[in-house]
Amino acid sequence: MKLNLKFAIKISKDASDNEVIFVNQKTIKSKYLKSLNKSIFSSKLFLEKNFLKKDYNDKSYIFVNCTKSKVSIDYEKTGSKLYEFLIGNKIETSFINFENNSLTNVQLEKILHGVKLKSYDFSIYKTKKKNKNLIINLSVIGNGIHKTNLLRNKLDALLEGVFLTRDLVSEPGNILHPDEYAKRITKLRKLGLKVTVYDQRKLKKLGFNALLGVGQGSIRGSYLVTMEWNGNKDKSKPLAFVGKGVCFDTGGISLKPAKFMEDMTYDMAGSATVVGLMKTLALRKSKINAVGVVGLVENMPGGNAQRPGDIVKSYSGQTIEVLNTDAEGRLVLADALTYTEEKFKPRLIVDLATLTGAIIVALGSEYAGLWSNNENLSKQLFDAGEKVDEKVWRMPLHENYNKLMNSKTADMQNINYVGGAGSTTAAQFLQRFIINKTPWVHLDIAGMAFSKYAGALNSGGATGYGVRLLNKFIEENYE
Repeated sequence: MKLNLKFAIKISKDASDNEVIFVNQKTIKSKYLKSLNKSIFSSKLFLEKNFLKKDYNDKSYIFVNCTKSKVSIDYEKTGSKLYEFLIGNKIETSFINFENNSLTNVQLEKILHGVKLKSYDFSIYKTKKKNKNLIINLSVIGNGIHKTNLLRNKLDALLEGVFLTRDLVSEPGNILHPDEYAKRITKLRKLGLKVTVYDQRKLKKLGFNALLGVGQGSIRGSYLVTMEWNGNKDKSKPLAFVGKGVCFDTGGISLKPAKFMEDMTYDMAGSATVVGLMKTLALRKSKINAVGVVGLVENMPGGNAQRPGDIVKSYSGQTIEVLNTDAEGRLVLADALTYTEEKFKPRLIVDLATLTGAIIVALGSEYAGLWSNNENLSKQLFDAGEKVDEKVWRMPLHENYNKLMNSKTADMQNINYVGGAGSTTAAQFLQRFIINKTPWVHLDIAGMAFSKYAGALNSGGATGYGVRLLNKFIEENYE
């Protein structure tokens, strides 16, 4: 399937069928729809499913119900549902006449953004593609419609970031291993990002022993990659975003069960969100300074793999007893967080990771878990999540949880052996590596990064969760 979106002043004669009409209170009263009103609203299909295809005067119309009075319309979801309707009914050619709809430019652009988000399809490894020849041709016409505008450029930059994140998460582990992943990130230099790659030799010299310990059982390299965007000439402190990039997680010596282990190819989704966000910021020329930091490793049970009971010295100087090698993401983040804070002295740090299965038990696939040392930062992210439907829910941090991570033989251990509060004790562990009390948020996105079924704005699989959330967070609070 392919989406072909065009903009023009007038519709061509050979594509004058299937006009899309967004029905709201204003269009209902217009002469244009007066003779059709009764038949549209007598249709149960229109009222229940919000879509109706109807022929009138030798023309075909697709009516979209936007008449909800008590609930504000989510125009991005409306666009997404329109795309589903066109695909489901195999309507290959349709058009929106802006002049025949009571839509603002902003509403129209959000509808089109929703159409595009829903059209994502990762099928590069399929030799026989389903609906290979089905191309959805959607035209937008009317005076004042231009091929480009500032809002559309901004939304398309966001789309590019989301799609990059989805692509990265969708790639199998044999293709997107740490070596390849680091190379792909360097391609973002052409957008104006300063990309620095730290390989194993450099990381060992710097003392990234927690991160390196996770990857030492793999034949692939381990990396830390930084991406810097300087969009503010006043040299202000950057906003920092840190992502867990475990390209495949077997659990190491503490091996995971075989069932569903194949899903662990998306254990690098936190890093993919950071990469997608940085691409978006660069494409839309964001007026902020930001840095993205990702730790890239592969957790394998090789002959040189880290053992349960090993003790490593982190970049911060604190020692960690590794009781379970499947609690590896926090080891990667530990070094990445301290380095980010020390190197870039950021205004704030947000880290993202598919860190624990426990957060899925707690929140399912509706909310990401949020832990923070800062009230204002937590509220900003919560509000941004509500606006773009990438929701977060704040979870507790408390000294009593922190004690559960103390070790008898090292400064701390990497799991809570007492049991319970698995996601929270993981967050307490990470907080120990915020040395200078920088405002910090940890987002556990394990239940949000990948979906077995289609979501409102995605077609199933990798969701791209976090790019839209963080972009909105930046727009509303720091630009």
